[in-house]
Amino acid sequence: MEALRLCLPGLLIILIRPATGVGPGNPTASACSDFSWKSCEECLKNVSCLWCNTNNTCMDYPVRSILPSSSLCPLADARWGVCWMNFEAFIIAIAVIAGLILLSIAVCCCYCCYCRKRSRGPDEAEERLAREREERRMQSLQRKHERKVKHDEIRKKYGLLQDSDHPYSRFENE
Repeated sequence: MEALRLCLPGLLIILIRPATGVGPGNPTASACSDFSWKSCEECLKNVSCLWCNTNNTCMDYPVRSILPSSSLCPLADARWGVCWMNFEAFIIAIAVIAGLILLSIAVCCCYCCYCRKRSRGPDEAEERLAREREERRMQSLQRKHERKVKHDEIRKKYGLLQDSDHPYSRFENE
C-alpha cells in the first residue's frame, strides 16, 4: 500500500502526458517547428504537432480553435495524427459516424417505444371501446328477444302459434 502511494504521482504524470513527448523525464522533447522540412511521420510522432503539406512545415496544433485556420494551413493539406488523412476527410468521416450513431439511437428509441406500447396491452380507451361494444351487443340481443316475444304473442292471439315444434304445420293439409 505504501509503494502504491509513493508511485501514484509518477503514474499520474505518465497517464496525463504520455503522447505529447513533453514531460519531466523526457530530454528528447523538442518543439514542433524543429521537424519542419523533414517528414510528416517524424512530425506527427508528437501528437501536439500539425503537419502542413503545402509548405512542408510542422507547427504546434492550434489548441484554442478546434480546426486550424485556413491562413495557417488549408484543411485539404493539414495532417494530424496520421499522414494519410487530411482534415477534410477527417471531418467528413466524423460527421458520417456521428450521423449514423444518432440515426441508430433514434431508430432504437422509436422501436423500443413501439414495442413497449404493443406489449402493454389495451389501454383505457381500448377498454372503454370494448365495454361500449359489449353493451351495444347486449342491448341488441335484448331488443331481439323483446321482438321475438312480441311476435309470438301476436301469433298466439291469431292462432298461428299452435305447434311450436313445427312452425310450418299450418300449411299441412289435414
